[in-house]
Amino acid sequence: TVSFVQPPNFSILQAHHQGIPGIFSTDFPTVPPVKFDYTGNVSQSLWQPVPGTKVYKLKYGANVQVVLQGTSIVTGENHPIHLHGYGFYIIGEGFGNFNPQTDTAKFNLVDPPRRNTTSLPVNGWPVIRFVADNPGVWLMHCHLDIHITWGLAMSFLVENGVSELESLEEPPVDLPIKMDPLDEENTSFATDMGNYCYKVMPFGLKNAGATY
Repeated sequence: TVSFVQPPNFSILQAHHQGIPGIFSTDFPTVPPVKFDYTGNVSQSLWQPVPGTKVYKLKYGANVQVVLQGTSIVTGENHPIHLHGYGFYIIGEGFGNFNPQTDTAKFNLVDPPRRNTTSLPVNGWPVIRFVADNPGVWLMHCHLDIHITWGLAMSFLVENGVSELESLEEPPVDLPIKMDPLDEENTSFATDMGNYCYKVMPFGLKNAGATY
């Protein structure tokens, strides 16, 4: 299990665009690395996540499906999960552990609601879909702010497409290369909340302060 850590000095987007090494890795797992009864009596040996700044890389135009799986680690809880940069379709939801053999029959592929936030119910799951047609680094996180600080977040890194309209614009010429958190006069930098915004401020995902 991995708890998302926000880089202290560079945004992920800035590090990606400028080729700054050591800020993040692209080994965010496609599926939970450890499978267990997510909504059952979870062993305390699985309660402690590993901190890391991992992103999931997507090719431009990829069709993405994410299963957000709640867990009973510590205690079950409802989480409003928000994705920056995209609207997505909520094609299904339910309680218990998601079962790909049976629960896919419940998917609404006719008129699913389109949102940028979905509810991850207590010990349940929603499934969302979107097309990765907005290049950049986009944070997915719980909208309960304290849970972001606990690591309930992850980021998608969407690569550029072919044309200029499918690619990131170049950053402003006066964009600071490095941000010192203690320098009050230099607090503008590219964040992963919005591409090149001047603002200071990650699927099989689960809760309890960690992303999987």
